[in-house]
Amino acid sequence: MTLPELETLMTQWLASDATDVLLSEGQTIRLRINGELLPLESPPLSHADLSALWQACGTHPEQEEERDIRHLTASGIYLRINLYRAMGRLCAAIRPIKNEIPPLDSLGLPCPILRSWTQRRSGLILVTGATGAGKSTTLASLLDDLNHSLNGHIITLEDPIEYLFKNHQSYFSQRELNSDTQDFSTALRAALRQNPDVIMIGEIRDEESALLALRAAETGHLVLSTLHSSGVVESIERLCNLFPKGSRSTSLMLLSRQLIGVITQNLLPGIDGHLKLACEYLENDGATRNWIREGKHRELTDFLLRPQQANTRDMLSSIIELYQKGTISEETARQSSPTPSDFDRQVRGIS
Repeated sequence: MTLPELETLMTQWLASDATDVLLSEGQTIRLRINGELLPLESPPLSHADLSALWQACGTHPEQEEERDIRHLTASGIYLRINLYRAMGRLCAAIRPIKNEIPPLDSLGLPCPILRSWTQRRSGLILVTGATGAGKSTTLASLLDDLNHSLNGHIITLEDPIEYLFKNHQSYFSQRELNSDTQDFSTALRAALRQNPDVIMIGEIRDEESALLALRAAETGHLVLSTLHSSGVVESIERLCNLFPKGSRSTSLMLLSRQLIGVITQNLLPGIDGHLKLACEYLENDGATRNWIREGKHRELTDFLLRPQQANTRDMLSSIIELYQKGTISEETARQSSPTPSDFDRQVRGIS
């Protein structure tokens, strides 16, 4: 398969709302649509097909084991192509880099709360969830929303770049791991010397990037980033566990002061065949600052579960709302709930 052939096919696949394409010799082509990986009715790809694609991407299949490239098609679509081997077979994972960023109001997010967070001049905002939960889309929509109201410099540090921003009121500097910088920590240190107003870090991965993000917030920057976790309190706990025991108290003090809020996302299959967003969120203010500083995660959990808390919502309440609106099935709602027995009790009106 040559790159021109791939470009033609990608145009067709994008028209079917495919978000990812997986190729492997001896296998049929597979597309990820609405979160599900679906095979195409096509003959299996040969070694020659994948070898031609690797060579068209500037990679020799007999000399290299893997490579990550960004490619601009003739039709103006950027493709992220990861070439790799599996059991000795040549493979490729392809994702289009999107030009169109969905409006924030179209995602089913708590927009007034999120906008109040992004209006802060400094602090840390975390978007968390499992892989494929839409974290990158939410970050892109938040930044593009700011792009229409903020006269400032927005620096993004990404691995890989998934959305391309156009300058409106803001000026963007998009930097990608490997092609523009070696690692997040190095890029984040450099970003502080590049006159930013807002810094987006694709993912907080380790102690160094966590502390640098907090210090960037402490020095007057708005910082947005992601973590892999299944809940708001788990996100805070995971961030706390990145800090070494010897300096944890100082780091927790910094986190308690600089954290603006956390939102955790979960994409669920809807009855209409489209994914639906469930989310929980917590704004860090008042008592929550003390609990974060003191590492009292049980108190954070209890606070999150209290009914009718301002700027706070738990995941179960969000899932039940989707179920009661008829957008997801009872089976999906129950299986997706943090504790299925709690779902059973609440839908039957038992507190």
